[in-house]
Amino acid sequence: MKQLLLLNGPNLNRLGKREPGIYGSRTLQDIEQTVSDLVQTYGYKMDAFQSNHEGELIDRIHEADGVYEGIIFNPGAYTHTSVALRDAISSIEVPVIEVHLSNVHSREEFRHTSMLAPVCKGQIVGLGDQGYKLAALALLPEKV
Repeated sequence: MKQLLLLNGPNLNRLGKREPGIYGSRTLQDIEQTVSDLVQTYGYKMDAFQSNHEGELIDRIHEADGVYEGIIFNPGAYTHTSVALRDAISSIEVPVIEVHLSNVHSREEFRHTSMLAPVCKGQIVGLGDQGYKLAALALLPEKV
């Protein structure tokens, strides 16, 4: 069965509790279930992983090569700081779509620059948890 990886970075385990006015009231588990249900309708399986540790995220990206058809990745604050995650994404063949719940471009200046976007297939921002579903659909083959 073909698979997608849903990867989430630091503090996303706090969704539903952390600043719901910015990030919404749904939990990460809610989002994971929604995306999993969606991709199953297209005959795909989805694995999900969240970590507050950069090295664990890098390891998962490396391990994804040749295993997954695509990665949906919300790198959280690492978006703006991590050359290491950028290099990990550049080192694999698997397409990655960067997702952010909030519109990072309308927030603090330091959130406006993504270190990862230039090496990702695309970036979806500001659409809340719908962004995850759009990323999943974008990673499915056109014939699906």
